[in-house]
Amino acid sequence: MPGGRLTSEDRRRIAEGLAGGLGYAEIGRRLERPASTVMREVTRNGGPDAYRADRAEEATRDRARRTRQDPPPPRRPAAEEGHGRDPEAVREFTESFTVLLEQQGVPRMAARVLVALYTADSGAQTAAELVQRLRVSPASVSHAVTFLEQQGLLRRDRAPGERRERYVLDDEVWLRSTLASVRMNAVLVAASRRGAEVLGAATPAGERFGTSAEFLALIGDALQEALDRWRQSH
Repeated sequence: MPGGRLTSEDRRRIAEGLAGGLGYAEIGRRLERPASTVMREVTRNGGPDAYRADRAEEATRDRARRTRQDPPPPRRPAAEEGHGRDPEAVREFTESFTVLLEQQGVPRMAARVLVALYTADSGAQTAAELVQRLRVSPASVSHAVTFLEQQGLLRRDRAPGERRERYVLDDEVWLRSTLASVRMNAVLVAASRRGAEVLGAATPAGERFGTSAEFLALIGDALQEALDRWRQSH
């Protein structure tokens, strides 16, 4: 039934759609379901290349059994509720945005922590709050925070008079991430130009590096221009 839980028939049709080269949006349209539902189902069960309907069905039953055995999830802090938000819509968006970050190469636990901070009005959580909110171990949160901090996606802070450290996501998270990309892009441009010089610009391998350098330099210039325009307007 559209809008309800996926059935074994739905999963069979998803597998057929993937095998036929269909995108999530088209598969969702044929099933009369959101594309995010299809994307989450496929991502949870091996990705588009490894998705199998029978294995996905079995994994879903296993998750359902574990859920029945686990204690009920803790109630979210009141500060994160209200504002007239639809809790189900928030949950759906949170899951789909997490999947989107995973597809961009962010490890799953790091993506979950990042989205937890991003969707919190405060933009900050302690380790204990993240453990409670995500229902994971302190070690999992610690590893995820270390990764995000190395990428410049969050910072550590302490509120005045508090002993507990908070992990903070501020409004410049994507600015810092883009700056890091620009710096890495410049390194790749230099290395590609060096490759063209060493291999010989007239050779096929050297020409390949030279073309790469031209393309990466163009992308770098565009990103730097966008950053400059952002700074001027903010």
